[in-house]
Amino acid sequence: MNPRDVKTVEDAKRIVEERGLSHVKVGIFDNDGVMLGKYMSRSKFFSALESGFAFCDVVLGWDVKDQLYDNGKYTGWHTGYPDAPVRVIPSSCRELPFEEGGMLLFMGEFDQAAEAVCPRGTLRRVLNKARDLGFDAFAALEYEFFMFDETPQSIREKGFRNLKPFTPDWMGYSIIRNTVHADLYHQILKMAEDMDFPIEGLHTETGPGVLEAAIAVDNAEAAADKGALFKTFMKVLAQRNNLMATFMAKWSADVPGQSGHIHISLRHREGAQQGKSAFYDPSQKHNMSKLQRHFLAGQQRLMPEFLCMVAPTLNSYRRLIPGYWAPTDATWGVENRTTALRVIPGSDKSQRTEYRLGSADGNPYLALSAALASGLYGIMHEWEPEPEVTGNGYAVRHAPELALPRTLWDAAQRLKTSEAARELFGNEFVDHFSASREWEEREFRKHISDWELDRYFEII
Repeated sequence: MNPRDVKTVEDAKRIVEERGLSHVKVGIFDNDGVMLGKYMSRSKFFSALESGFAFCDVVLGWDVKDQLYDNGKYTGWHTGYPDAPVRVIPSSCRELPFEEGGMLLFMGEFDQAAEAVCPRGTLRRVLNKARDLGFDAFAALEYEFFMFDETPQSIREKGFRNLKPFTPDWMGYSIIRNTVHADLYHQILKMAEDMDFPIEGLHTETGPGVLEAAIAVDNAEAAADKGALFKTFMKVLAQRNNLMATFMAKWSADVPGQSGHIHISLRHREGAQQGKSAFYDPSQKHNMSKLQRHFLAGQQRLMPEFLCMVAPTLNSYRRLIPGYWAPTDATWGVENRTTALRVIPGSDKSQRTEYRLGSADGNPYLALSAALASGLYGIMHEWEPEPEVTGNGYAVRHAPELALPRTLWDAAQRLKTSEAARELFGNEFVDHFSASREWEEREFRKHISDWELDRYFEII
């Protein structure tokens, strides 16, 4: 049985039995999009398929360094970190190409009360809103990532300094690079096919050792799964080749940052337009339908309020500076890569918007939730976008309300006080996620940087 043919609980049991597996691997994604999990025995897994399993909810109450939030309401010392229920998603079945014996991976997601703060559960609430409005949502995620000729041990021995990029110099779209290193490229492409996050395009980007992968379009929930799995297993593949891949938004002041762009379209679910694009209207300028204008307006107006969902780390804000292919205000243009939102005119099949603001470090579930929910809110309220930006978006002075927060702390405050966010994502999620971003900023404030020591130690 092919893993991608697994749809039901019975299918999942059947494929495990056919392969004679004593254990399978089960994983879930946390606040920061990090995949966590374990090997589970066959009998335990079969039981979990039927009635779920328990996972300590500390993974919803700690940061990427396993440090416990001190400001969370959902879980903490005050709750005793109990187990939270998790349900297995049979249709998420993938074969793990790195492990012998046909080992399988299944994804899980938090259930019951924990679903309110679960990243995948948050996206599902947004998708339910889209369906209620009569739309199916589709998305495709693109990621830039830097590769280094380093290991987890060597980067720590070097103190994360003087790292050696996988390839030198700035050689975007280089045929030389992808031919010399064709073996690695073929490994990436094959892994993506085998694990069902197929890549439409893979090429070098501008900067030493940087690549960009465009994952094929799918329904929005599957697209987020594919993005999250790609980021996880791209790191695995790199380390198995004695390399390292990073999705940090900006690892060096000397090179451009790394984006996580999101292409989105809507299609009608029912009626005379069933299956047709909700964005495409050839009678309008740029083929933009009224619905696409409203959707774009919602993305634009709510971008400052939802920013920390697409730029969720301190490092995200190092990237949002002029001249480095990252937007600094909530702007839009047609085929304009200097704006935060890019309208891509096309056909019924290809008309879409590109949410260019996102960083590669974003959690795919939450970044897509923000990009999609804001657009739906614009449709709900029939908003109209601000005037289109033509030419260099960095050189234009924009309305003050389009300015984006400049720090993670400020972005967290905008999310926490956003009525639209609470309506779309729920109070539990907004309180939990904004608190986690406040924690991240406070942890950073404890740090004494080399810049401060060099600047102040002797002279002040």
